[in-house]
Amino acid sequence: MTDVDTDFSGLRATYINCTLKRSPERSHTQGLVDISSTIMRKQGVDVEVLRAIDHDIATGVYTDMTEHGWASDEWPAIHERVMASNILVLAGPIWLGDNSSITKRVIERLYGASGDLNEAGQWAYYGRVGGCLITGNEDGIKHCAQNVLYSLQHVGFTIPPQADAGWIGEAGPGPSYLDEGSGGPENEFTNRNTTFMTWNLMHLARMLQDAGGIPAYGNQRAAWDAGSRFGFENPENR
Repeated sequence: MTDVDTDFSGLRATYINCTLKRSPERSHTQGLVDISSTIMRKQGVDVEVLRAIDHDIATGVYTDMTEHGWASDEWPAIHERVMASNILVLAGPIWLGDNSSITKRVIERLYGASGDLNEAGQWAYYGRVGGCLITGNEDGIKHCAQNVLYSLQHVGFTIPPQADAGWIGEAGPGPSYLDEGSGGPENEFTNRNTTFMTWNLMHLARMLQDAGGIPAYGNQRAAWDAGSRFGFENPENR
């Protein structure tokens, strides 16, 4: 696009599709991932897309579950890709009005590293941005999105404006996003929100990278433990 004056080259994005379907089975969630990831690639972002269910991801809340009794765990390698990225998008389906079990597992594994620190002494995920994509043929996009976005910001990701998008068909059994006649790929509301979300993620990621991340003063765990209080005053001491 000739009207874009921001250079997004050098940014990296990871999309984790939390569908319950193994490759190469068709994933309706992948349809929305393809729209968003294509926009990013056109702008020079280095994009990686993976299906969590294709990998042996152990259940737990530690970075490497082989240290906690599991025989195998592919999450540490996936987590390295997340940490090498400026942008993380979690995408998944709605089941029984909630996020899929795979989405929940990925969030739990992300949480496992939430206590790690970066070079500035902040939580390790600081300086990265997060968003989500939701699909289904039952109600629940906003409920699922708020859970994902809350979880991401809680562990340290920065959430831009309008950082979610999704598509649902009519309530009850019916066609899913990529099914013939669903109207999903042509849905103006979904296409607009997916596009806006994608650009907002890129813009904020660029801003954070150019600024060197989130300013460190006031959020350094080691400094707090050492006695710094960053202006906090205990009411009992007033």
